[in-house]
Amino acid sequence: MTDFDLVAKDWDSVPRRIERARTVAEAIKTSIHLSPSMKAFEYGCGTGLLSFALQPHLGHITLADSSSGMLSVLEEKIRSSGIQNMTPLRLDLSIDSLPQERYHLIYTLMTLHHVPNTDRVLRGFYTLLANRGYLCIADLDKEDGSFHGAGFEGHKGFDRDELGDQLTGLGFRKIRFTTCYQMMKEIETGIKTFPIFLMIAEKA
Repeated sequence: MTDFDLVAKDWDSVPRRIERARTVAEAIKTSIHLSPSMKAFEYGCGTGLLSFALQPHLGHITLADSSSGMLSVLEEKIRSSGIQNMTPLRLDLSIDSLPQERYHLIYTLMTLHHVPNTDRVLRGFYTLLANRGYLCIADLDKEDGSFHGAGFEGHKGFDRDELGDQLTGLGFRKIRFTTCYQMMKEIETGIKTFPIFLMIAEKA
């Protein structure tokens, strides 16, 4: 059982998570013309907060996560809402084979900094995208490690130029960054603001 499995049932009870997902969804909708003809893929979906905010504007959405606890909560939310165009999928792109489906839009929120091997996952995104598809990554700007604290084994956020260069090397084009959210979080020294960027890129 992972840490995310343990917190899954209470995940949606934190207002800032709901606000963050809605704000990122608005930023995506402002930047990309979404339509019901688009097939979308969310990676690291958790309980689906971001996809529920985007669902009315898209066709089918595949929601992938490696946490069975998160997916269990998500499945119940989908059932209770009666939504027909969302499908959960247990998947870890750092170790699992890629799905056969291809997507017009891939998005992820606060997931990539948990992934040690970002290159493998980003390569997976490129393969999963249809030609001229969009990749949207919302995540932490590079920080001093205080967001998660000592012992965290992931990334301390991302340098925008370095991430942009990595994506360019994989074949992505028209890469652009904006600051889409300012997250307030209590750390050891008090309340600190952590900027969250939205990166949008296209598959050539």
